[in-house]
Amino acid sequence: MANYWQRGESLDYMNSGNTKIEAGAVITYGARIGVAGCDIEPGEMGSIHVEGVFEMPKGSGAITAGAEVYWTGTAIATSGDTKAGYAAQAAAAGDTVVLVKINA
Repeated sequence: MANYWQRGESLDYMNSGNTKIEAGAVITYGARIGVAGCDIEPGEMGSIHVEGVFEMPKGSGAITAGAEVYWTGTAIATSGDTKAGYAAQAAAAGDTVVLVKINA
């Protein structure tokens, strides 16, 4: 039996590190990513978004619309550290950002 808890677009996240997590920072969350919804001080609870489309800094190379995107400190289309989702729009090689539907 399961009891409804919450919608799940954002989740509580404990900053167990020693530095503040800035709002908008991409966080590795297990095999997924989250985007900090607010500044989260060390030892404090905050929220991370785990659904939605986010504009992210893009690494080198073009990314086609619908291509899988990985997070390695920037969004890339070749297999990397953590799967971030897929490109919601195409991004040319010279573009510095890409729109990513996270965790999809």
